[in-house]
Amino acid sequence: MTNYRDAKYTFPTVTFSGVAESSPVEGNIWYDSGKYYFGTSQSFPGVWSSGGNLGTGRRNLAGCGTQSAGLCMGGRDGSVSNVTEEYNGSAWSAGGNLATARRSLAGAGTQAAGLCMGGYGASNSNVTEEYDGSSWSSGGNLGTTRRALAGAGTQSAGLSMGGYNGGYSNVTEEYDGTSWSSGGNLATARSDLTGTGTQSAGLSIGGGTGSLSAVTEEYNGTSWSAGGSLATAKSNLAAAGTQSAGLSMGGWDGDYTGVTEEYDGSSWSSGGSLTTARNGLGGAGTQTAGLCMGGYTGSVSVVTEEYAAGPGSYDELFTASQGL
Repeated sequence: MTNYRDAKYTFPTVTFSGVAESSPVEGNIWYDSGKYYFGTSQSFPGVWSSGGNLGTGRRNLAGCGTQSAGLCMGGRDGSVSNVTEEYNGSAWSAGGNLATARRSLAGAGTQAAGLCMGGYGASNSNVTEEYDGSSWSSGGNLGTTRRALAGAGTQSAGLSMGGYNGGYSNVTEEYDGTSWSSGGNLATARSDLTGTGTQSAGLSIGGGTGSLSAVTEEYNGTSWSAGGSLATAKSNLAAAGTQSAGLSMGGWDGDYTGVTEEYDGSSWSSGGSLTTARNGLGGAGTQTAGLCMGGYTGSVSVVTEEYAAGPGSYDELFTASQGL
C-alpha cells in the first residue's frame, strides 16, 4: 500500500492544458478533462458489461472482428448452424448464411473481410469460407480436416492451429487469401483451444489434451515457442487481442467459468470475470475493447458481453471546479 505521507510530488506534473500525463507514476499528480488524479501503486482489472443479445443462441460458434464491428458464425443450437450475425457495438443483425453449416469451427479477420475454417457438420470439415460483409464464398480447403481448432490473423493472412481429427492435432496452417500451406507444428497437440493475434505473431491458448490445458504458445510466422501458462487451465474458451496484449475468457475448467485473463507478451494476469460463466463461446476485439458472444451454460446462450480496460493505476482526487 502506498504511504501517502511520504509520496514525493514532482510538480509541475499537472498538465493544465487538459492533456493526460503520458506516463504517470506513483506520487505524481496530473490533470485530465476537468479532474485531478494522483498516481498510486494500485491497479484495477477490466470489466465486462452487457451487450445486445444474439438473435440466435448458439454454442461452439466462431467470432472475429472488433467490439464495434463484430462477426459471429456457425455453431449449434440443437443442430449445426449456418447462421451469421453482425454486431454494431450495441445490437446484432442477420448477416449472410454460411454455405456449409458447422460447429466447432474457427474464425479470423474482420466483419467486412472475415474468414472461417474447419469444424464439424456431418463429419469433420476442411471447408474454408470468406466473408465480404454480406455473403460467404468458398476459399481454399484446409490441408488437414479437423474440428475444435483455433484461428487468428486476417482473411488474406490467416492462421489455423490445433484441433481434433481422430486425435489431438498439432497442425498449423497459414492462409494467403487463396490456399493453405503448412506452418510450424504446435509443441503441444490439443483441441478446443483458442487463438488470437496475427499470422506472424499469433497466440494459441488452453484447450484439451485428454486433460485441461494451461499451455500458451507464441508463433513468429515460422515456429511456436512457449509462452506464459494460463493461471486457470481450461478448454472451450475464447480469446481476443494480440500476442503482446491478449485476452482470454470463459471456457470449461471442470465447470462453466467466467475467468478472464490478460496477457502482456510473457505472462497472464487476472482480468474481470464474465457476468455469465459459460463455455463454447466466441471472441473478438482487443484486450481493452473485447467482445464475447453465445456459448453454453447448460443451455445455449444469447448473451453478449463487452470488455473495457480497468481505470489504471491512479485515484481521482477532485474536480478542477473544486480547486487545488
